[in-house]
Amino acid sequence: MVHPPTPPADRASAGPTGAPRPAPARVPFLDLRAQYETIRHDVDAAMKGVVESGMFVLGPAVSGFEKAFASYVGVKEAVCMNSGTAALQLGLMAIGLEPGDEVIIPANTFIATAEAVVWAGGKPVLVDVNEDDFNMDPAALEAARTPRTRGVIPVDLYGQPARLDEIQAFADRHGLFLLEDACQAHGARYKGRSAGTFGRAAAFSFYPGKNLGAYGEGGALVTDDPAIAEKARMLRDHGQSRKYEHALMGHNYRLEGLQGAVLGVKLPHLDGWNDARRRVAGWYREALGGLAVRLPEEKPDVRHVYHLFVIRVPRRDAFQAFLKDQGIDTLIHYPIPLHLQPALQGLGYSKGAFPVTERLAGEIVSLPIFPELRQEQVQRVGRAIGEFL
Repeated sequence: MVHPPTPPADRASAGPTGAPRPAPARVPFLDLRAQYETIRHDVDAAMKGVVESGMFVLGPAVSGFEKAFASYVGVKEAVCMNSGTAALQLGLMAIGLEPGDEVIIPANTFIATAEAVVWAGGKPVLVDVNEDDFNMDPAALEAARTPRTRGVIPVDLYGQPARLDEIQAFADRHGLFLLEDACQAHGARYKGRSAGTFGRAAAFSFYPGKNLGAYGEGGALVTDDPAIAEKARMLRDHGQSRKYEHALMGHNYRLEGLQGAVLGVKLPHLDGWNDARRRVAGWYREALGGLAVRLPEEKPDVRHVYHLFVIRVPRRDAFQAFLKDQGIDTLIHYPIPLHLQPALQGLGYSKGAFPVTERLAGEIVSLPIFPELRQEQVQRVGRAIGEFL
């Protein structure tokens, strides 16, 4: 998720005396600087330590964070990489995906989920999603399975885990692997278990706007399988089994030391930041209650961490334009479903193939949400939405 640029100043309207009214103060979609100000001293010191050490690629800052993050998630191994996309791809390669193998993924997700399958040599097979939580519909999996199906990737979209026990049961029934895409779900829980602990392995993203974000690109593969972790470590570093001995044809997907340092500082704050996001989500529910918008549903037995707060609205283009005029930033995650993306036309799907996904793509809007968002800002967003409706 990209931190959106500051929109141009709204035209000031004339007040009763003819003097222009000031444009409303902007409510940003995300404010990474506000978070930085709360941890500035520790971040600056950690980054200075990396600079002084000269360990700019991998190194102790990264390995230290790997141990801490594995402990936080509740797994044995964490292997850091330069993006969540890389973590998905190398997870598939480490599990043993072979050319032509099919992997079932949801149609409603960021394209990285599909890219990882393609670049690992497989073929994405899409399924529709649930109307209530926007996540993979377990009931659609059986019809998507073929003799070439090798695995399934559920996505914990917007910070809410998919129905992981049902999807795991499907995978187990047919001898398939499950690779959890937890790139938006740091700290989320499903029936008491942490996101990232289901299946053979899981991928996280540390893109700056994520609940746990680096100051650049980053990601991690987590697993309880030491063989998967060992292979992923080699694959991220040119396939090296030891320096300059290359056991595999690998990639350059290493994480920078500076990012490991930043993530190491941020990790102890994650649960508190997630609590703040949940508090903001509660304020939105109060502010928007009774209005003609559909709010996100938090499923029973799930701890949603609200990476995004996504509502469904009528007349979305006009809705966004109105909020922009009020100085309120919004985004859409995601406006074009995977099966309608030009890059994936070779999969053979056409418009109408996934009706729930297509309906969502025309109605969803992501409202500003981050831990430092103030209640009066949320109330202002609510008033603006009420005025529009």
